[in-house]
Amino acid sequence: MAATKTVNYTSEQEAVIVAMATKAEKGLLDSAAAEMLAADFGKTVKSVVAKLSRMGVYQKKVYTTKTGAEVVKKDSLADKLAEICGLTEAEATSLEKANKTCLAKIIAKLEG
Repeated sequence: MAATKTVNYTSEQEAVIVAMATKAEKGLLDSAAAEMLAADFGKTVKSVVAKLSRMGVYQKKVYTTKTGAEVVKKDSLADKLAEICGLTEAEATSLEKANKTCLAKIIAKLEG
């Protein structure tokens, strides 16, 4: 006997998602839309985000600094400085202990 698959999202729910995505900027939905859909559908936000991702209409939250700039990780700065200065991997590893602001200033000075 063949088991029937339980439908997690109805075609009506999928139509709502498509309609919202069509109206959204760039055709993508964000975490606020996922929260709203989760409440409307009686689902968890994680479930809705997964569905939106599978449908190709989810835009993950973009993290920025207080000034609105893109977040850069300290190890990326250390790697970049090591590349600029021609350091070995062992020497580069020690840079990761330095202050992030200091690394950024050194890179800016060397590139400027």
